[in-house]
Amino acid sequence: MFNGLIKEIAGVRSYQNNILSLKALHRPELGASVAVNGACLSVIKTHREGFDVELSKETRGLIAVENLKDRVHIEPALCYGDRVDGHLMQGHIDGVGVLEGIKKNENGMDFFINLPPHLMEFMAPKGSIGIDGVSLTINEILATGVRLTLIPITFNQTLFKDYQIGRRLNVESDLLARYLAAKFKPKGPSWQEVDKISYLY
Repeated sequence: MFNGLIKEIAGVRSYQNNILSLKALHRPELGASVAVNGACLSVIKTHREGFDVELSKETRGLIAVENLKDRVHIEPALCYGDRVDGHLMQGHIDGVGVLEGIKKNENGMDFFINLPPHLMEFMAPKGSIGIDGVSLTINEILATGVRLTLIPITFNQTLFKDYQIGRRLNVESDLLARYLAAKFKPKGPSWQEVDKISYLY
């Protein structure tokens, strides 16, 4: 679990063959979980400058892999008893949104993010959302997305200050909203039925 407070902006040494090598002050143990731009990844190697994580096919298909360059947000997994200042996040990316607008709003900055249709059901005014691993509050629900307001400390201490219109962003919806939606949705086929269909084809 994570709480969406970025602990460090790590440098990307390389990303090839599904292995992301990071330069960071954080020194995790092998097998530890680290959220990278919001995606929970496992540490497979440590070195003098930082550590390496590996991305599965599932992860690569859900996140904005093109942003795994230059610098990334990282957050180590929480320990039981840690203080939670953001909101509980799993590091499970639900999809990719697109930054459509940035507007000054007094002392804050409004970010307008277009979301995939399947994520809109999880959005609620003043609810929680994770964007590239940053815990944020939804200020307004729009027709095809949300408006978020970043206060100066969040804006200045994250990569948001460098984001440009059109950037694709990793989105994690609220944990409770996902579970409630899953609870009341019709159930899909069993694994035996899926296996039978696969066998027929």
